[in-house]
Amino acid sequence: MISYWIFSGPALALALFSLRGERRRAGYASGRLSESLAGPPPATVIVPVKGYDHGLRENLAALASLDYPDYELILAARSAADIPAGVLPRRARVVLAHGADEWTSEKIQNLTAGLAAARQPSEIYAFADSDVLVSPRWLRALAAPLAEPGVGASTGYRWFAPERPGLCDLVRSVWDGVTFGLMGPGDNRFAWGGSMAIRKETFREARVAEYWRGAVSDDYRLSAAAHDAGLRIAFAPGALSPCFEHVGPRRLVAWTRRQCMITRANDRNLWRLGLLAHAIYCAGMAASLAAAAAGSRMALWVFAGQILPGMLKSFHRAGRARASMPEQAAWFRRYGWAHVLLVPFVTWFWLLALASAAFGSSIEWRGRRYSLDTPAPLR
Repeated sequence: MISYWIFSGPALALALFSLRGERRRAGYASGRLSESLAGPPPATVIVPVKGYDHGLRENLAALASLDYPDYELILAARSAADIPAGVLPRRARVVLAHGADEWTSEKIQNLTAGLAAARQPSEIYAFADSDVLVSPRWLRALAAPLAEPGVGASTGYRWFAPERPGLCDLVRSVWDGVTFGLMGPGDNRFAWGGSMAIRKETFREARVAEYWRGAVSDDYRLSAAAHDAGLRIAFAPGALSPCFEHVGPRRLVAWTRRQCMITRANDRNLWRLGLLAHAIYCAGMAASLAAAAAGSRMALWVFAGQILPGMLKSFHRAGRARASMPEQAAWFRRYGWAHVLLVPFVTWFWLLALASAAFGSSIEWRGRRYSLDTPAPLR
């Protein structure tokens, strides 16, 4: 019995502890979603493009029709061949980087070229990925926190919500939703590169361009620059955006492993904490299931105590996402159940992804292979 509690006790305590802060996150999200920004400053939105993404034409059209009084849209690519035909919105300006830096990721080189071409009056730089569909309020949501003292950057996030999703699509949605659930009031650990913004003045003073030099990850390095300058990263729930891309089993495993490898390379403490927490969760669940199979009724109650807090937390997390993306309400009505029922399985999938990230030192990203030990792309 003592050995059983050694495994199941910490998992039970951790599950209950994980609910801490949920009310604050909900209140923060509600307040942010109801705020309005009068007279937002001029902005430049930069979108790196590398081949075709699901819904690319619609995603770029949405970025070209934001509810924002004064902004320009720049599409940045390595070469013209990276921009598919028939996807360019009228108001977009194309900038070609022709990047040849062997030590810096292609995405960062494209972003840098876009920044160099940005118009002078812009006071805010915003960055979006080409595989998400932003709402008209996206840029206003990102700009609002930047007006507050001590805020160095603002961030939204993505929510995987493909139409008629398969099991792998739903697993990825639940898996990635965990990261969304970490975001809330105060300083956030990182900004997500597919939906983030920074003031031009802060970009220069925090020396973001220097942090990007020789790097693979644009968002982790921008986050490091902001934090090293003593500034906070503010979460903007109104900048949460859906991604409709589908994924199969092999790609799901590779994608989750790559996300964890990038985290391990850029924030090793976060990766270690995640690995430890999920090892505790899974060891506790396994111990409870084994004890229950041996006839212990108490173990069933303990097992319920281990999994129900996570399921409840995921239910509330999906509720915040739905409030942030009212246009996707129909998706949540049809598939919101996955963010409750799949949570125990996804906990094991998190452990697999985090543990597999301990091995290997390179990733493939948009057709190129990069070393995470040294920033140079591998041949």
